[in-house]
Amino acid sequence: QVQPVESGGGLVQPGGSLRLSCAAPGSMFRTNVIYWHRQAPGKQRDLVASITGGGATYYAGSVKGRFTISRDNAKNTVNLQMNSLKLEDTAVYYCRIGAFGSWGQGAQVTVSS
Repeated sequence: QVQPVESGGGLVQPGGSLRLSCAAPGSMFRTNVIYWHRQAPGKQRDLVASITGGGATYYAGSVKGRFTISRDNAKNTVNLQMNSLKLEDTAVYYCRIGAFGSWGQGAQVTVSS
């Protein structure tokens, strides 16, 4: 299985923005649903957003209106733009290709004042 690579995490103040990217080689990246999950310390890994090969999107209620998922098939990347970040958005964010694909190594997002 192809393992995606996440990038773009960091430390930001509440209300700030960050952009995460997920990249992987191969045509399966362009045709599969790409998922972003997150896992906070001591909590389960939850779905944040997803995007189909055709561009249809899904957002968890907790991030709807603040996060935007998009894909650039020419670059084999899927981005997660996160705006109006809250303390509770602090987590390791993971990308996944397809519902049963390999997880990436994760990107730490810390929202703190």
